[in-house]
Amino acid sequence: MQSRSAETSQSAHGAAMTTGRGVPAAGNEPLLRLDNISKEFPGVKALSNVHFDLNRGEVHAVCGENGAGKSTLMKIVSGVYQPSAGTISYKGEERQFASTRESEAAGIAIIHQELNLIPHLSVAENIYLAREPRFGLGGFLVDRKKLRADAKRCLDRLGVDISPDRPVRGLSVAQCQMVEIAKALSLEAQVLIMDEPTSSLTEQETGKLFKVIRDLKASGVGIVYISHRLDEMAEIVDRVTVLRDGRYISTDNFAETSIDQIVSRMVGRSLEEKFPDRTSSPSDEVILSAEGLSRGHVFRNVSFTLRRGEILGFAGLMGAGRTEVARAIFGADPLDAGTVTLHGQTLSISSPRDAIAAGIAYLSEDRKAQGLAIKMPVDANMTLANMEAVSNRFGLIDFAKHAKAAKDYVDLLNVRTPSLKQPVRLLSGGNQQKIIIGKWLFRQSKVLFFDEPTRGIDVGAKLAIYRIMDELAANGIGVVLISSELPEILGMTDRVAVFHQGRITGVLETKKTTQEEIMRYASGYGPAGAARTMHG
Repeated sequence: MQSRSAETSQSAHGAAMTTGRGVPAAGNEPLLRLDNISKEFPGVKALSNVHFDLNRGEVHAVCGENGAGKSTLMKIVSGVYQPSAGTISYKGEERQFASTRESEAAGIAIIHQELNLIPHLSVAENIYLAREPRFGLGGFLVDRKKLRADAKRCLDRLGVDISPDRPVRGLSVAQCQMVEIAKALSLEAQVLIMDEPTSSLTEQETGKLFKVIRDLKASGVGIVYISHRLDEMAEIVDRVTVLRDGRYISTDNFAETSIDQIVSRMVGRSLEEKFPDRTSSPSDEVILSAEGLSRGHVFRNVSFTLRRGEILGFAGLMGAGRTEVARAIFGADPLDAGTVTLHGQTLSISSPRDAIAAGIAYLSEDRKAQGLAIKMPVDANMTLANMEAVSNRFGLIDFAKHAKAAKDYVDLLNVRTPSLKQPVRLLSGGNQQKIIIGKWLFRQSKVLFFDEPTRGIDVGAKLAIYRIMDELAANGIGVVLISSELPEILGMTDRVAVFHQGRITGVLETKKTTQEEIMRYASGYGPAGAARTMHG
C-alpha cells in the first residue's frame, strides 16, 4: 500500500508514485505540488510544513476535522491567502498566486464551502460574474443571449433544471450549491478544488455531480476533493491526504485504506461509532401535530405527528417540500390551509415571533445567514432569542445574568471557544451549530426543527450534535431532523416522513426500512396504497 506518514513525508515527497487510478507512472511531474507549506495568522499557526500533490486525471481527497487546515491550504492554492513559508509548483514551475483572479487565469478554480453568490443577480450573471461575454465598441455591452446560453450549457452539464434568468435570492441552499459548481465548471479549469460540494445535495444530485467528476477526470482535470462525507468518497477518490491540527499526517491510496483508519488519523483516536446509542424512546403522547398543511404549489395536504421521546425524520429530494413545511410551521412562510397543534393547543402563527413565543424553533440549513449574527460574540448569540430573560425591569441588559446564561450553555454543550467574547465567525462549524442549539434551549423551546444540522461539520462534531439531539428527545423536547443524508436519517430517527413533490408519500418505521425503500417513496414510486400515515 502506498502510504506516507508525517515522519517520512519529507524524504518520500517527490519520490516516484506507484501507478493506479489517476496516478501517473513513475517520473511524471505532478500537476500541482505543495512543499512545506506554513501559514500563520496573528496568534494562530493554521498550517505547519504541509505537503500535498495532485496528478492529472486524479481525484485527491483532503480530510481532517474542522480547524485541521484543509480550507486554509486550498485558499493558498487559489490565491486567497499567500503562504508564510513553503513553495507551490504548478505544471512543473514554482508559482505563487497573488489573487483568485491570477489563479483562475492559470487554470485553478475553487468551489468554496461557504456560498459566494450575489443574491440580486441572476443565475447566469453569477456564473459569469466579471467574465460576461461582451460585444460592441470596446466590449461595452453584455451579450445577454450568449450569457444565458453559456450558463444553460453549464447547468445542463450538471443535469440541473434551474432557469439562468432566475434571481439567486429565490434559490434553495442546494440550488445555490449547484450554481457554485456550474460557476467553477465554466472556468474550464485544469485544477478544480471542491470544498464540501455535496454538503447540501441529495443523493440524486450527488450522483449527477459524481458523473461530471468522472468526465472531468477522463479529460485530465485534477480534482482536490474536501468532504466530511467519507462514505461517498469510495466512488470517486483515488488518494486521500489527512491533516490534523494544521499538520500533515498521511497520504494513502483510497482503495488500500479504510474509513476507520482515515477517521482515526483525522481525530488522533479511534471513533468506533458514527451514531450514539439512543437513550430516548417514543411514547404515545403527541407533542406536535400538523393537519392538512398547504402552501400554493410548494406543498399540499401535509399531515404528521411528533411524539414525546421521538426523533422524527424528514427525507426527500431537493424541492420535495421538507424545508418549506418546517419554515411554514415556524412562521417564516405563510400557510394557505391547515392547522398546527402543540401540546393539545391549536396555534395561530403568522410570523417567527409567534412560533418562538409558542415554543417552536427552527435551525436553518444556512446557519451563517439565518441562524447566527456572525460578527457578534458567543455570548450575544447565545442569548439573542431570549433577551428579556437577561434584562432588568427597565428593559436594560443585566450583564451579570447575560454572562452567566451564556457560560451555562457553553459549558452544557461543550462549546470550544477561547472566550465568550469570541466572534462566532471564528469558530468551527460544529461549535457554531452548538451555539444555535444553545440559543433555542435558553429560549426553552418545546419543539426543534433541525434542518441539515451536520452540513459541513466533521465526524467528531457530528457525533456531539447527535448526542445533543438524543438528550433533547429524552428530556421531552420534540425533535424533527431534516436531512439529505440517508445514513443519518436511518441512524438517528425513530420514524421518517418521506416527501415527494410537496406531499408526504410515506411514513416509515426507521428500524424496519432501508435506504432503497426511502428512495422509492422519495421518487414517487412507493407501493400503491402502502403509504403509512402517522395517525392511528
